[in-house]
Amino acid sequence: MSKAHRGKGIRELPSRGRGECPVCKRTNIKVLYEQASGEAKIKVCKTCKAAVKNGTKSL
Repeated sequence: MSKAHRGKGIRELPSRGRGECPVCKRTNIKVLYEQASGEAKIKVCKTCKAAVKNGTKSL
């Protein structure tokens, strides 16, 4: 099974894939998961990706 959101795959990303999540506003968290927001795709953290999928949060 692939582990794309762990160490080796995120080494080439700026700041190792860390930043501020646009949904929950947490800083220095891995922002690696793409979510469709209208026409654009934004990158969110793991917990916000799951919350959007379950319908408890909206973009």
